Amino acid sequence: MQDFVLSGRAVDVVLLVIVIEFVVLVSLRAGQRRRAAVDLFFALMPGAILLLAIRAALVGAEWPWVALLIAASFPFHLIDLMRRR
Repeated sequence: MQDFVLSGRAVDVVLLVIVIEFVVLVSLRAGQRRRAAVDLFFALMPGAILLLAIRAALVGAEWPWVALLIAASFPFHLIDLMRRR
């Protein structure tokens, strides 16, 4: 189990679940698919990018890559907040 987590494969599984969640939730909103897709995209992206940062750290990426991914999640978070307003 330790190898599964430290190799980043656990994060890959979580990211796959997020993609499946996105597809299912968009398909459930039949009349508003485009708007639902955009709203869900901006809601899920900050977490997905933070998961990529965790994966990068787990597999030993250089710290600037981890910092870049963490910083990249912030604009998506702000966009999500503005869209919800």
